Amino acid sequence: MTAHTASPAATGHIPVLVDHAELHAALTGLLRGHGIPDHRARLAADALCHGDLTGLDSHGVFNLTRLYLPLLRSGRCDPRAEPRTLTDLGACAVVDARRALGLWAAAEAMDDAVARARRHGIGLVSVRGATHFGCAGFHAVRAAHAGMIGVVASNCGGQRIARPPGGALAMLGTNPLSVAAPALDGHPFLLDMSTTVAPTGRVRVAARRGTPVPAGWLEDATGTPVTDPSAFDRGEAFLRWLGGTPDTGAYKGYGLGIAVELLAAVVSGAAVGPDPAALEGDGRPHGRDDDIGFFLLALAPDVLRPGADVAGTTRSLFGALTDCPPVPGGQPVRYPGWWEAELAAERRRDGVPLPPHLYEELAGLGLFGRSGSRSPR
Repeated sequence: MTAHTASPAATGHIPVLVDHAELHAALTGLLRGHGIPDHRARLAADALCHGDLTGLDSHGVFNLTRLYLPLLRSGRCDPRAEPRTLTDLGACAVVDARRALGLWAAAEAMDDAVARARRHGIGLVSVRGATHFGCAGFHAVRAAHAGMIGVVASNCGGQRIARPPGGALAMLGTNPLSVAAPALDGHPFLLDMSTTVAPTGRVRVAARRGTPVPAGWLEDATGTPVTDPSAFDRGEAFLRWLGGTPDTGAYKGYGLGIAVELLAAVVSGAAVGPDPAALEGDGRPHGRDDDIGFFLLALAPDVLRPGADVAGTTRSLFGALTDCPPVPGGQPVRYPGWWEAELAAERRRDGVPLPPHLYEELAGLGLFGRSGSRSPR
């Protein structure tokens, strides 16, 4: 793989640009080498690259050695797992992922939901026994590409990261939620969020870079803001909910976190974070993200409203938003997913920037080969 830096310097903080197609091929080969079938390895590589293409680098290849390879090597993830449908009611189904790699298992489940929505107007696939699926938005936007509205939620299995407002113990995960829909050409609406102020990945990226996180992301046991990101993995800090404090709206993020637990875990039968074991002290301060639950919903308005100009309505909706005049001297008004689509197009064209330490880490896995160069652009 040929890599480029922005200047002759190849060390420090100058990113290394790698060709997207070559990065994808290298990731596919690596995952295939760990026993994942080729078509699913390619799909998992799609999911990983989505994070780096759209600027969500905390959920891209940064997690390869920190999350996905350890899952495969430890046996907590079965590379050849075949998900099993437990209940099939036509428009909806419950599936046991059987410890499959979530990167591809969630994508296949969303594609199943889309197929069901084409027949019924709505398709719901509820998954249990899963592993981490990367960016929720990667899976939700598959419905948007099919002309539908996609909703994706995932709990964190038995993992516990955030405390209830006023609580002394962590009880819930970051519990991501995503909604996607067709919008303006090449720029789908894509909301992809954790229900905490930030996901754990962004905290760990900051810790790796040695940079503080904004006040409001983390708090200590007394509720005092913490800006040292490494305090999280030392067990000295907790993630805050969206909204910050109870006075500024923390119950909104907390409530959304509970809603995700209901949708993703209670419906599917997956493990839940708020378990009595957390109260009794099970020896795992953050629990473990095993037996994760997914909620994947596809809605097909064209099927539910035959003859309606749904595409025209969405174009009008998002067109009106982008036509809103900005404040004096401000940037153009856009919607969630617009800038991510712009960035992805740029990085597909010019290369995916990787921090030097991450490039070296991946090179150590043989991803880039001995022929990789760092010549300046």
